[in-house]
Amino acid sequence: MLEPSDTPCQWVRDTQALNAMAALISQENFVAVDTEFRRRDTFYPEVALIQLAAAGQCWLIDPLTLVETESLQALFRQNDLVKVLHSASEDLEVFERWLGVLPRPMIDTQKTAAMLGLGFGLSYRDLVQDLLSIDIAKDETQSDWLVRPLTDAQCHYAMQDVTFLAQCWPILEARAKASGYLPWILEESAGMVTGGRGPLAKFKSAWKLNSQQLAVLLGLIEWRESQARRRDRPRNWILHDKVILDLAKKIPTSLPQFASAEGMPAGVVRREGKQLMSLIEGASERGLSDPPVPLPAPANSRVRKLAKSLAPAMAVLASELGMNVEILMPSRELEMLASFATGDEGLPRPAHWQGWRKAAVIQPLELEAQRLLGEHHNVG
Repeated sequence: MLEPSDTPCQWVRDTQALNAMAALISQENFVAVDTEFRRRDTFYPEVALIQLAAAGQCWLIDPLTLVETESLQALFRQNDLVKVLHSASEDLEVFERWLGVLPRPMIDTQKTAAMLGLGFGLSYRDLVQDLLSIDIAKDETQSDWLVRPLTDAQCHYAMQDVTFLAQCWPILEARAKASGYLPWILEESAGMVTGGRGPLAKFKSAWKLNSQQLAVLLGLIEWRESQARRRDRPRNWILHDKVILDLAKKIPTSLPQFASAEGMPAGVVRREGKQLMSLIEGASERGLSDPPVPLPAPANSRVRKLAKSLAPAMAVLASELGMNVEILMPSRELEMLASFATGDEGLPRPAHWQGWRKAAVIQPLELEAQRLLGEHHNVG
């Protein structure tokens, strides 16, 4: 088993070195990928380092010195080269912003581990310990990766994030093939995109708002999103969630009322107060006949009871499949399925309910829900 110190490592700081690396990796079946970045005071992640490992070698790519990235973009698009990442969501944001390309086809080993019954949300350290019996240190997690030169400790840390990953994947792949789940795992990872559930998802009480209030909320969220992207600053640095929600609930009609919103910064009142008052006034006048995104309300007692009754069936499915329950369906989605079963189709069905999950999970649970509802009706 190769330790990071035993693995040949090369720095990639210019186009020539990048092209040479890409040419070599393009001949392989897979490449392990990781990133180091900073995201403390910006909207977008600031890419600081890209690590790749393949064919018993490791490369540290310095994005601060690269001018051209075409060969890396081509590598990430190469259909017969699997890109292996662990807990890839933030890495995907880095690549989308810096490279303009998402790595495809891709394997997320955290999702893979859950689908193979190794644990849900397994950390990279735990994965390496489980599969390779190696305890890796995470001493450099909070390092400032934008400072140059990197220390030897930082380089070793960065290398181990891909050298061990490159050793873990063949083990996981063999298990995935033996179980027949490899196509499912590829499908699950292919469904990963950037953006999550969107900024509106953070406002869990939005379903309580009336048409005017919801129009104001959506208008303020859209304004903040555009400002955060333009200024490259975190959303809450522009305007905090609690301020937006307070404004939406109260719909101020004057600048003093606007300024009195809970937690309102004086600087926002001074710089953007008039603009935002105009936005609020226009949104409240228009209102919303239908929200652009259906807003989930808390489940009623009947739905909650059905979801609770479905939990044992979910546990049986997980046991039969040898997977962790959480990767099959989180509890909030179990309530959603129960809601659909009782006749409420107000929300769109999640996209990931299609594919392998539809036949293996959704349809069996829907049949069980109908059986339970039928039993309740007959008893009644």
